[in-house]
Amino acid sequence: MREHTVSSFDQDLRQIDQLIREMSDLAAAMVSASIDALLEADEATAQQVIADDKLMDAKQREVDDRAITLIAKRQPMAQDLRAVIGAIRMAGDLERVGDLAKNVAKRVGAIGKITAPRALSTGIKEMADLVLGQIRNIVAAYADRKPQELQTLRIDDEKIDVKYTSIFRELLTYMMEDPRNITPCTHLLFCAKNLERIGDHMTNIAENAYYVLTGTQLPLQRPKLDEMSSSISE
Repeated sequence: MREHTVSSFDQDLRQIDQLIREMSDLAAAMVSASIDALLEADEATAQQVIADDKLMDAKQREVDDRAITLIAKRQPMAQDLRAVIGAIRMAGDLERVGDLAKNVAKRVGAIGKITAPRALSTGIKEMADLVLGQIRNIVAAYADRKPQELQTLRIDDEKIDVKYTSIFRELLTYMMEDPRNITPCTHLLFCAKNLERIGDHMTNIAENAYYVLTGTQLPLQRPKLDEMSSSISE
């Protein structure tokens, strides 16, 4: 009877893990499509990203429902309980990633067909690629049970912060050069900030996943280059 119970629990947990992977794949697709829509002024793609957010919300609710049912039925302890609670937290962060991708898509229409300088477009695309790497690699490291990779990927969030600071400074330059750039550059600034926040949510997922796998919390103070704070104070 005990073996049957353990087998059923493992099956339930695998179903939750599968939902987390599906949410990760959807999050990556939404982020990629939202940036493509932004840089190509593709409103049809932007609207698809906005619609996909409802699917992301539904998947998060399913994770919550399954996790709560699993806790009620199986009353897991120790590592098993960490896995269930960790899944709930990871799903919450992935849902926020979907929200932030949707926020980028919503600005496509406001920016319109105003062409961003090539250097700036390249910078936003490079930042998006860093974020997409985090989404794909962090969930893959969790699925493959590789906590050391999660620790490294958590530190890699610094690269996203540095890229955001660079884009922020470029946008300020364009706005100061020509007041007509203020509106589109402001929208682009919000889009870049959304990407930076996605990186933060993926860092949260890396931390939760590491705790699930090891039972140990990573240090609160992670390496993070806060150039924005220093530039504002100067």
